Amino acid sequence: MRTNQEYKNEALSRIKPNWAPLIIATIIYILVIAVLCGTSALPALANSASVALGLGSTGATFLLALFIAFPLELGFANAIRVFYESNDLDVTNNMVKFATTNYLHKVLGMFFMGLKVALWSMLLFIPGIVMSFAYAMTPYILEENPELSAWEASTRSREMMKGHKFDLFYLYLSFIGWFFLCILTAGIGFIWLSPYFKSAEVAFYEDLKGATVSTAE
Repeated sequence: MRTNQEYKNEALSRIKPNWAPLIIATIIYILVIAVLCGTSALPALANSASVALGLGSTGATFLLALFIAFPLELGFANAIRVFYESNDLDVTNNMVKFATTNYLHKVLGMFFMGLKVALWSMLLFIPGIVMSFAYAMTPYILEENPELSAWEASTRSREMMKGHKFDLFYLYLSFIGWFFLCILTAGIGFIWLSPYFKSAEVAFYEDLKGATVSTAE
């Protein structure tokens, strides 16, 4: 495994000549998530449906996250992965494709990932945080290993992350200064930070895959 700075340098070297398609995809991704979380139109429609179904507003929020936000999160992560691996600049279309292809399988896989983290969090707060890193590679595994069941994908992530959870935590922590700067820009900076951050995570994932294969051999 490489150092945090090496992951970040590698991410930037891929991104610098190709900001435009990454920024466009990021804006779409952020806008959709913002609509789900903050504005009134989509949640209002969902709330009306959920009331009719007896779910209530909390149920509406859960359904929106499960069936739209989670698959889009997976799509965005894998669009960045494909960009990183092959310099595929069709980032927005790839995001949508990955979010919608084999859709129910991915929804279920992301649900199980969230469920496992939630169950650990019910024990104690800190174990929940630690296990969120254990299952962090699930979106990539769901896309790259469709032969795995939805449950097995998150289990595979946990196996791959053995001995590496704090490595990923330290990588995330190395971006904390950028996160604060983005907050000072009223969140606009996240349009640039998101693809940079996710590309560094992809670089980490690629090394993790290599290390896992080497160990298996």
